[in-house]
Amino acid sequence: MGKRVRISNEILNSYGTRIMTDGLDITQFQRNPVLLFMHERGRVIGLVKDIRKENGEVTGELEFDEASPESIRAKKQFEFGSLRMVSAGIDIMEMSDDPTLLLVGQTRPTITKSKLVEVSVVDIGGNDDALVLSRDGSRLELGKDGSNLLPLIDTPNLKNNMELSKLALSLGLAATASESEVEAKIAELRAAMQEVVTLRAEKEQLTLSAITQAVEAGVAERRIPADKKDHFIALGKTAGIDTLRETIAAMTPAQKVTAVLNRGGAAAQTPGSYRKLSEVPSDKLEAMRRDDRETYVALFKAEYGFEPSFKEEE
Repeated sequence: MGKRVRISNEILNSYGTRIMTDGLDITQFQRNPVLLFMHERGRVIGLVKDIRKENGEVTGELEFDEASPESIRAKKQFEFGSLRMVSAGIDIMEMSDDPTLLLVGQTRPTITKSKLVEVSVVDIGGNDDALVLSRDGSRLELGKDGSNLLPLIDTPNLKNNMELSKLALSLGLAATASESEVEAKIAELRAAMQEVVTLRAEKEQLTLSAITQAVEAGVAERRIPADKKDHFIALGKTAGIDTLRETIAAMTPAQKVTAVLNRGGAAAQTPGSYRKLSEVPSDKLEAMRRDDRETYVALFKAEYGFEPSFKEEE
């Protein structure tokens, strides 16, 4: 059994074009499956057997006839591995610049219909000599300095197609995705982004509500002065709700001045131990009037029979 090799496929070649496998006619070649050396007529070194066209490529098995030193040498080099590539000689029948057939980087029309004429053993595949194409009976020189070039694809359309292909790939689509498919994907991503924005806004609102409730609870527990409410809300936004709660929990609730003044030693009295205003020490009386008016009013009324007026202080 000979060595199976790839004769042609649909990848972009070094000349800016590609050959569609379905449109490659191998009927004539199957009748005369000649194997040449470097695309030169008269240098037949064998045959190509069991030619198959499947999975987007054409393959075959090489069989060297060993009828010449060149064939013997080529066979040994293939077995050794110093020669390992073949190249197809193809006649072009039809071409197309249909954007759906173009690949990224393609600059010349896609060959949609063609005919396989011969297969050659070559030393380097994909160079200026490794792919031989002919059109209207003339061989095409596809090198950058060659003549009779395949026509270039219309530049604006090519540019637009390349940009569309790049955009499609960036969106996770196939490079051949249509404009409508790309637009649908963009719309899908925009909807997903809007959903993320909405969820983020809802989360921020819930977080702010929790922060505000924690601060208001701290104010009610006299852990936070009322005039510092905004400061602690800002702290919660920056440090997070958990840190805010830990901070508030670590703060000692403020006590009424009378409770502080009357707490402690033997001479101290609790606020409830005073029966009337004259029993309150003079050094504590002003603090009680300022910070604990409820007690002050009760003791004043007990002393004088009516409530004091604070109009001059308001």
